[in-house]
Amino acid sequence: MKRQLQKGFTLIELMIVVAIIGILAAVALPAYQVYTLKAKTSEVVLAASSCRTTVTEKYQTGNTAPGAGNWGCESATSTSKYVAKVSTTDNGAIGVTVVGNGVLDSSVNGALVYLEPQDAGGVALTSNSVGATSVNRWNCGGSSAAMLKILPGSCAANYATAPTGTFKP
Repeated sequence: MKRQLQKGFTLIELMIVVAIIGILAAVALPAYQVYTLKAKTSEVVLAASSCRTTVTEKYQTGNTAPGAGNWGCESATSTSKYVAKVSTTDNGAIGVTVVGNGVLDSSVNGALVYLEPQDAGGVALTSNSVGATSVNRWNCGGSSAAMLKILPGSCAANYATAPTGTFKP
């Protein structure tokens, strides 16, 4: 009668596999956390999309700029879990105030995401352009370095300072 040898993994082989899994998890976890922050921040950009439509319409069909806080799309109260308020400048630039504490990263609490209307040449539109020039694209950015890091890919973070004008809800 032949003796059967037991086959399986040795303790050292199992320890190597556990170590490899640990290293992979240590590398993947920070990347996953940034990914989830970017996904949450995309909701902030989305909150400004209805305001983008309103501002674009006014530039195409209006005669005069309505002024800061009078474009018809602002909100002085929270519109979602990640948005504290939506405000505009006299030029139609949109500022979305982020709720960060306990929801997003606390370093972006109170930060702004900016959307600025531009013409085909990439020049920021002014209130004098209403009725004369249409909005061709939107420049996007944030008010802090922490905000710029977590803006979604759809938001080309080209500047870290606010567009000209005062944001009013």
